[in-house]
Amino acid sequence: MWSPVHHLSVQIYYEDTDHSGVVYHPNFLKFFERAREHVISSQTLARLWRERGLVFAVYKASMIMQDGVEYADVCDVQTRVKLDGKYKTQWDQTLWRPEAKRAAVVGKIEMVCLDQNKKLQPIPNDVINFMLSGDGDE
Repeated sequence: MWSPVHHLSVQIYYEDTDHSGVVYHPNFLKFFERAREHVISSQTLARLWRERGLVFAVYKASMIMQDGVEYADVCDVQTRVKLDGKYKTQWDQTLWRPEAKRAAVVGKIEMVCLDQNKKLQPIPNDVINFMLSGDGDE
């Protein structure tokens, strides 16, 4: 079951672009990371580390760039997540330019839950429920 769609507004700054004023492609991974943090919530991530020694790590990532994103755009990152077994989550993320007919960037991210020794750990039920509810940072 997919979570509700979460929206995060992202302002494109000069530092995000290459010499032509178009977003340098690795920066889309940063925008997607920010959006995932808002879905899980920074408080939940910090608490997981402090109290349980657990983190989420990217296991697999792919992106398709369908349209250039430019300096000064204010874009909408749309994120959905679903559980994929007891250790892994799948994230569908898209970045939309204002008034666009299709997403500028489509991302598929798989994340796993790890302990301090980098060993797979089951994602805690309370975190699963929180992620899938759509009640993260707004």
